[in-house]
Amino acid sequence: MTRTRTQSVETPAGEARITWHTAADARLVLAVGHGAGGGIEARDLQALAAALPGRGVTVALVEQPWRVAGKKVASAPKVLDQGWRGLWPALAAPGLPVVAGGRSAGARVACRTGRELGALAVLALAFPLHPPGKPEKSRAEELTEAGLPTLVVQGGRDAFGRPEEFPEGGFSLVEVPFGDHGFAVPKRADIGQDEALELIAGAVGDWLEKLPG
Repeated sequence: MTRTRTQSVETPAGEARITWHTAADARLVLAVGHGAGGGIEARDLQALAAALPGRGVTVALVEQPWRVAGKKVASAPKVLDQGWRGLWPALAAPGLPVVAGGRSAGARVACRTGRELGALAVLALAFPLHPPGKPEKSRAEELTEAGLPTLVVQGGRDAFGRPEEFPEGGFSLVEVPFGDHGFAVPKRADIGQDEALELIAGAVGDWLEKLPG
């Protein structure tokens, strides 16, 4: 049975919030932050929270201080990193290995801070490789320099970077066919929305099971 609870955490960037989906006999914690355009209600984050506790993974959905405060515009990257660092002791408190993750801007935070915080690995959902229409402004270094086992899950038609645009090496990549930046798939696609979310949860769960230690 999955137990759910919400925890408020004070950070140097303001009050943040963690919604815990705790697995029975958990072997690790997957901490995932949201993007700049939404919160933990994102379909991929909710799919992970629903599926992974049954596989022995406690999922911690993290809300950054700007979101908790009701602001509509995300904080600057340095402030996002500050909030994440401030949250980390609470995420590590269960005494289990922690995988740092997030979607979009949250994935960038996890990549930038994971190694220094002692994360086991990094999960990057819908990594914003570049701003839409500006492939020359690549953020690939954040992925390649994460310094930890890293999984990227990317939609096949993500305007922030299609799977074929990513460099090779340094991380694993799973494509969600027809998925956009929010992993929404068109009604006429060869894969349904539920199937796309099952693919994401299954791929992440399989990858987590293979992580060392």
